[in-house]
Amino acid sequence: MNKSNTKPKNVSYNKVPGKLWKKIKKHLPKIEKGKPGRPRADNRAVMNGIWYVQWTGCQWKAIEKHFFGVSSSVIHDRFQEWRAQGVFVRIVQAMLRYYGRARHVRWTWQSVDSKSVPAPLGQQDTGKNPTDRAKMGSKIHILVDQCGAPLAIHVTGANENDKWYAAALILSILIKRPTCTQHFCADKAYDSWDVHVFVKQQGYIPHIKHRRRVNEPKDPCPIPGEHSYPPRRWVSERTLGWLVRRRSIRTRWCKKPENWLALIQLACAHIVFDLAVFG
Repeated sequence: MNKSNTKPKNVSYNKVPGKLWKKIKKHLPKIEKGKPGRPRADNRAVMNGIWYVQWTGCQWKAIEKHFFGVSSSVIHDRFQEWRAQGVFVRIVQAMLRYYGRARHVRWTWQSVDSKSVPAPLGQQDTGKNPTDRAKMGSKIHILVDQCGAPLAIHVTGANENDKWYAAALILSILIKRPTCTQHFCADKAYDSWDVHVFVKQQGYIPHIKHRRRVNEPKDPCPIPGEHSYPPRRWVSERTLGWLVRRRSIRTRWCKKPENWLALIQLACAHIVFDLAVFG
């Protein structure tokens, strides 16, 4: 067995993997040296602190200074500074370009799905979760390629209908779409005439699971050939499963939705990097 193509069994919660760090450090603002006053904390130490919060879901103030040699307030301030500068978006875009060079983005089949998570402290972009006794929650919407690489990410309240954000995901794909034939796979939550129309306008061939209407016969299926389509929606569900392995994503503790989105973007960058390296 070729060990170079085997995924590592465990991920360190305390340190960004070295190969991933080499890729993302180019997109962080450089620390200017020689300025008067206290020198700024090292970017690697700060990113390790953000990585730790992402995986463990702990509070920012729970990070002790001896963990990474940086205080929790510095890590949190730098995180919000980078988020406001769009650093995490650029990191995901860079990982997608790297994935495209290493494995080629599989544009032919794309899948969309969402996942609701609890948001006990969330303020904006939260809503009563219909699948969790109307507790406050948020929802992650993703669009992935044939192998599950996230191409677009969006966050909303848990009470938002999936079909309303199909267009937002397609229009916010982080890298340029080619003009080849592309198929759009979705479950029956997206079965709406306006979604079908928009998907076709964007050059996709839609494969959306049919949602049976009132008084509609069960058999035969009114959509020709639906049962013959290969099952390609599972890749988006798998990617969502990878995301919620991280406790800060499994439960939204961030009050600001843009901060939570930045943590999701960092997780997506890690997923795309692993797909590029290990397939």
